[in-house]
Amino acid sequence: MKKSILLFVALGIGALGFSQIQTPAPSPGSELHQTVGLTEVVVNYSRPSMKGRAIFGGLVPFDAIWRTGANMNTTVSFSDDVKVGGNTLEAGAYALYTKPGPQQWEVYFYTDTNNGGLPQQWDESKVAAIVTVPAMKMEMPVETFTITVDDLTNNGASLGLIWENTYVGIPFEVPTTEKAMRSIEAVMGGPGANQYHSAAAYYLEEGQDLSKAKMWVDKATEMSPDAYWMWRTKSLIYAKMGDTKGAIAAAKKSLEVAQKAGNQDYVRMNQASLKEWGAM
Repeated sequence: MKKSILLFVALGIGALGFSQIQTPAPSPGSELHQTVGLTEVVVNYSRPSMKGRAIFGGLVPFDAIWRTGANMNTTVSFSDDVKVGGNTLEAGAYALYTKPGPQQWEVYFYTDTNNGGLPQQWDESKVAAIVTVPAMKMEMPVETFTITVDDLTNNGASLGLIWENTYVGIPFEVPTTEKAMRSIEAVMGGPGANQYHSAAAYYLEEGQDLSKAKMWVDKATEMSPDAYWMWRTKSLIYAKMGDTKGAIAAAKKSLEVAQKAGNQDYVRMNQASLKEWGAM
């Protein structure tokens, strides 16, 4: 009986030793996704709450760099190059640091995003951009620190920082016009060499209409005369259609360009085909 009791107690202690205690995080993490024009913006941050404390000028001192949240440093990433305060930020992720003040804040976009809050040693060379923005007072207090993307237009928005009775907006511009114009010109200009080649190669592989495949691959090689892989596809289409003379001419062109490019795989493939077709 004593042995049974001791075994039960031991098992219970062991279970407690391996159990995970789950409690809410004091400053839960959050991830914000927003499309601005044609640019993807992603913010990762932790959200502390006031809990009766004075925040700006108190818990968060004025004129000192703040991690802009809690726990790990807050990060913001852009899928395209953007402009902030006249500075160009290359596409990628940045740690977002701020220096709050009573009337205005300094905002820092820092290239090192792997910090447990503030960097152990601040490195000015890692500051990609600094912008000064006004701090606006709000009538109603906000209990939990919040980051938003506000004032959305096709060409920009503002990264909003909200806590206690303060709102700070950080305007940024996105390259929507340039991206849209490139897309329009590409579509309105018709298919490019890669599209023609992909369609031709697919028709060849699937045994579809070879006359269409021939027309498309002819356009592809005309548009990209140094694309040895396109000439290779052309030689195979011509051979499949029974045009050995055309296949040999295309294979010789593919071989010539592949040799100049130093692509030995295509050199070998073309040599093998030319030998098969009696041209070597």
